[in-house]
Amino acid sequence: MMTRRSRKDNTLKTGSDGQITIDYLAAITIFIFVIFFVFNYTSGLFTPFHSESDEVTLIADRVSVTITEKEMSSGDMTTTNLISSENTETFFLLLNNSYDTTLSSLGLKGEFSSYDLNVTIENSSSTMYMGGKTLPSVGNIGQTKRTVLFENSDTNNLQTATMSVRVW
Repeated sequence: MMTRRSRKDNTLKTGSDGQITIDYLAAITIFIFVIFFVFNYTSGLFTPFHSESDEVTLIADRVSVTITEKEMSSGDMTTTNLISSENTETFFLLLNNSYDTTLSSLGLKGEFSSYDLNVTIENSSSTMYMGGKTLPSVGNIGQTKRTVLFENSDTNNLQTATMSVRVW
């Protein structure tokens, strides 16, 4: 119960209302701070632990762009992701026969860090090309898949294929 003084007759009156504006303001302020703290704290709980797979996935994406647009490209700038069979065969010969040179030309081998590479091109029924090292059973592997148009130079036939670039 709260006691207050009446203005008319200067007597004390009791009432059940104990809340005043400053109490309400303080309660709302504390409530907002608690909500803010809870959201800040819990957002960190759902963030995944630090992983290097993000780094190698970005590298795999960069390498897949380089391979598709420079190494295997048919030269037709109007059609994106169009690769020719001649350039594809040349790239996979280089990748399998001079692996370290190919890694250096793609920027995967340096003084401070080096990565391994595996590239696979598959159509809907089979694996067309595969090159590079075999995948490790343990570790962080970054993978990027691109849908490409494979142009057979002999028959001028186009078919859709999936190129997988894996870096670790």
